[in-house]
Amino acid sequence: PGGEGLKVFTGARHQNIEETAASGILCLVWRYSMNQKLLSVAKGETPADLVIRNGKVVNVYSGEIYDGGVAICGDTIAAVGDVEYCIGEGTRVVDAEGKYLTPGFLDGHIHPESSSLAIRPFAEAVLAHGTTGIMTDLHEVGVVSGLEGIEAILKEAEATDLKIYFVVPSHVPFSPNLETSGGRFNPEIIRKALKRPDAVGLSECVGPYITAGFPDLLESFDATLSMPGKTLQGHLPDMYGPAMSACIAAGVSTDHESFCEKDVFERLRNGCHLMMREGSAARNMPVLLKTVMENHLDTAMVSIVTDDLHTVDLQERGHLDDSLRTALDMGLDFVKAIQMVTVNCARAFNLDREIGGLAPGRRADINITTGPEDFRVLTTFAGGRQITDNGKLLVHYETAAHEPCVLNTMHLKNPITADSFKIHAPAGAKKVKALVMDTLPYMPFTNRRDVELPVVDGVVQCDVEQDVLYIAQVERHGKNGNVGKAFMGGFHIRGGAMASSVGHDNHNIIVMGDSFEDMALAVNRCVELGGGQVIVRDGKVAAEVAYPICGLLSDLPLEELAEKKKELNRVAHEMGTEIAIPFMFLSFICLAAIPAYAITDCGFIDVVQQKVIDPILEVVE
Repeated sequence: PGGEGLKVFTGARHQNIEETAASGILCLVWRYSMNQKLLSVAKGETPADLVIRNGKVVNVYSGEIYDGGVAICGDTIAAVGDVEYCIGEGTRVVDAEGKYLTPGFLDGHIHPESSSLAIRPFAEAVLAHGTTGIMTDLHEVGVVSGLEGIEAILKEAEATDLKIYFVVPSHVPFSPNLETSGGRFNPEIIRKALKRPDAVGLSECVGPYITAGFPDLLESFDATLSMPGKTLQGHLPDMYGPAMSACIAAGVSTDHESFCEKDVFERLRNGCHLMMREGSAARNMPVLLKTVMENHLDTAMVSIVTDDLHTVDLQERGHLDDSLRTALDMGLDFVKAIQMVTVNCARAFNLDREIGGLAPGRRADINITTGPEDFRVLTTFAGGRQITDNGKLLVHYETAAHEPCVLNTMHLKNPITADSFKIHAPAGAKKVKALVMDTLPYMPFTNRRDVELPVVDGVVQCDVEQDVLYIAQVERHGKNGNVGKAFMGGFHIRGGAMASSVGHDNHNIIVMGDSFEDMALAVNRCVELGGGQVIVRDGKVAAEVAYPICGLLSDLPLEELAEKKKELNRVAHEMGTEIAIPFMFLSFICLAAIPAYAITDCGFIDVVQQKVIDPILEVVE
């Protein structure tokens, strides 16, 4: 009543309820009643609602595997091991038939938006693979629609059985002064977001910004650490020695940007939780895990995350279950592997008393699986509700009625024509030396290449024979009409253009091609779709998919959207690229925080120097 809400005691946990006194009292009575029933089931006085029996319990706390089962009261585990005493009249009994019982899987760093699925079909897709909880900042939605948009998506997710923990974006725009975004996060907004009951910390705390002492970022650190249990989640590529020490001293406790053996030691020796990434754009886990195993390093602070997962990979390979198969094939102990996608993740967020293990009082997230030799998730329970049965999905979530803040987000300030993408040479130049950024074929990091390019009528020309394409980013939030321009290598396409409203971390329209006219057509078609991805070949749209939600997401189910994405890939491969997922790689070329070069609406970015540079180096003749 005094504005602080009611403090409700629920066994081992406390919860602030910001409601009216009357509603709070009803909530208090309900929680007390449910807690009493849980205790009664645990003591054997009241039958469990559900008992899974005749399984092999994978105990992530003791490191053991032993015969037993799990008894469930509502959405909470009441007992583990010998649970026969919990069976009574009205108890539903599931026979695990000697299969393994593991906790539901947790992904400690994932951007669901990279799947291009709206949050409800995304939940269906990952639940089908045994993932029952994720930690996410929904940063991409925030870039377009701010905290209002993120809260709208989190509201939509409440209709699902996927447990989502909100890791508040540390700053938007992600690279200050180098890009234009639709939404904005500052310390005031961050403090508001951190008060949400599902908020568990601050996301993507960028190492160079920490060492540079960005005032807003450090203010947000103070706000986060002042709240019990909240964590600082790191983004620390190439941070070693004093730089790493500074980040950890500032309070950062995890990092997902490890690539090599040196990174493993640097993080673990500094008390930093090592999140091994096994996603679509970057598959770093095998190298990192090999280092951990060969050096017999303690795995308590090691987990597996996916970060960015492509639609087709989610359809064909799965989620964390696929990462586990890779780890197990490398010879990782079965229990340690399960720990890396359950309790280790939960501990990194101070959530291990709530999720991440099979123990009384934990959320009833349980997988029935096969063993390590041919690992598969057979049946999944989330919050005590059965989600799958021998691989068959039993749930379906209706398409959400989206809030206006996440719709109709494509706003061009100026018309886009072929002239919008021309890079003009100095007067009188016939040829210039230009800096081309080349993407690596296996990961969207960029390197420098200097080339000589011809000039026609004062405009610098691309050269497909040298693998040099035009690339640009068009501001689409209706703020300034910027168009940043540069030259791109590594994609090897010819005869058209690719455009996408998915462009990290600003989500303006990224477009690449060998024809100014095709580039303009692709961008304008992308706008007509309300956002999406488009391929134009020889003046005609050859493939497209619409993303009406923030220009990022589709309500289509996984199977249907995956087929559309496969068609995009097929056409792009016909045009010459050998990159398996070219649109996902293209989206990362806009990241002004990943080495060595990028393109944003502000221009061509030297990431190391954090400034806009001219792609034209000098006049040759």
